Amino acid sequence: MQWKSIFMVAALFSPGINSCAQKLAWEPTPGHLTRPLWPGTAPGAPTDLPPEVDTTTPQQNLIAGKPLVRLGNVSRPTLTVYKPQQNDSGAAVVVFPGGGYQILAIDLEGTEVCDWLNSIGVTCVLVKYRVPNTGPYPKSPAALQDAQRALRLVREHAEEWKIDPHRVGVLGFSAGGHLSAALSTHYEQRLYDSVDAADKLSCRPDFAVVIYPGYLAIAEQNVTANPEVRPTPETPPTFIVQAEDDPVHVENAVTYFMELKSAKVPAELHIYAQGGHGYGLRRTALPVTTWPQRVEDWLHTISVLPGK
Repeated sequence: MQWKSIFMVAALFSPGINSCAQKLAWEPTPGHLTRPLWPGTAPGAPTDLPPEVDTTTPQQNLIAGKPLVRLGNVSRPTLTVYKPQQNDSGAAVVVFPGGGYQILAIDLEGTEVCDWLNSIGVTCVLVKYRVPNTGPYPKSPAALQDAQRALRLVREHAEEWKIDPHRVGVLGFSAGGHLSAALSTHYEQRLYDSVDAADKLSCRPDFAVVIYPGYLAIAEQNVTANPEVRPTPETPPTFIVQAEDDPVHVENAVTYFMELKSAKVPAELHIYAQGGHGYGLRRTALPVTTWPQRVEDWLHTISVLPGK
């Protein structure tokens, strides 16, 4: 079945948008299936958010010499499927861009990640989840509701999208990294009322990639582990990357790794001396930006991708 994101068309005619400003703040390039996460209004979604907007200003920093889209005011969440053009492995990764649960770095930590995943034979499912003020859970459940729903929809459409439902992972950056970890530890209890058959399926990821996460260690409590993200032996295998000089605190990665280790969850941790925060996968001279190669090696190691 082909789905259409008809709400995008409707948004063009929303009040307050004149005919000279009908260009969407962001939309996928043509040729990719996009569908809403929810058949109607998302659970508890506000009805008074202004239209989606790229909040980036000319004064904001460039990443690897290039600008990025900081998408705000997302109240109608979607997923977009990016399929490999060749060597499709059948594996899939659901991607959550970061942005402090305020905006989404939708290209830097979204579409550019899909390009890389496609290049290694992995289907990318990019989630445009709700912002602002939609996390971290339990402060707000909205983003985690969207994440749970997205995983279920991928499994529901696995045959149609030529995806192995037992090789569906998650990958997130910053707040999206926290969201990946939160989903890895909050998959048994559905955080919303069931809306259709997809909600009978599991939303447990088969593996998780957590890149420069936030909210996993509580700075105000001597960077102790966040009790709301507590791994169990059933938490999926996890790969973690962070730089020691990350202003968001490298302890987020280290503390979560130790929690995984205590729960006997297979995990791989990479800490780099330099890199800061928010580099996505744009290559620079810093070794931290080689993390995609390390993830690819790991995916072979855990048999998500075939052995080399």
